[in-house]
Amino acid sequence: MKIVIINYGAGNIQSILFAIERLGFTAMLTNNPEEIKAADKVIFPGVGEASYAMKMLKESGLDTLIPTLTQPVLGICLGMQLMCKHTQEGDTTGLGIFDVDVIKFTPKVKVPQMGWNQIYNLKSGLFKGIAENEYMYLVHSFYAPLCDEAIATTNYEEEYASALENNNFYGTQFHPEKSGDVGEQILGNFLKL
Repeated sequence: MKIVIINYGAGNIQSILFAIERLGFTAMLTNNPEEIKAADKVIFPGVGEASYAMKMLKESGLDTLIPTLTQPVLGICLGMQLMCKHTQEGDTTGLGIFDVDVIKFTPKVKVPQMGWNQIYNLKSGLFKGIAENEYMYLVHSFYAPLCDEAIATTNYEEEYASALENNNFYGTQFHPEKSGDVGEQILGNFLKL
């Protein structure tokens, strides 16, 4: 199985590589469109600031490539947010894969949300064998509100979509690669899709 992690200068790549190795697979880091198109599974990571990350995607033409992919694609954290229509962070237009706008948490809560929180209302093969209310690791100041494409919910001040799905595209606001055994099982489920 050919697993590609899109390399566009957005953090958290090493921890994803290690998590995939622990599952018995090897992933390739690349921004080469042909390599990405030829992959069986694509992981679209992201840590950083949305407008800068989108600029990097545009410079390499990945902004037009990613929405056309037909194999399973998993966006993680900022990767998921960039797959949405728009994010308030840097007033950034996203890839439009998920039909939702990303907004900032209000000043009523500590921002960023950093640490462990529960996921529930699980609705996808991505969560096969995962119990309701498991704890996942999150670090974020912006979030996708609940919408038709939500496949997991988390509560921080209010309920929001902590995972999204649209056809072959999946996104998690949490970091499965930093969420222990349960997170690794979610990554394993993605690799089996």
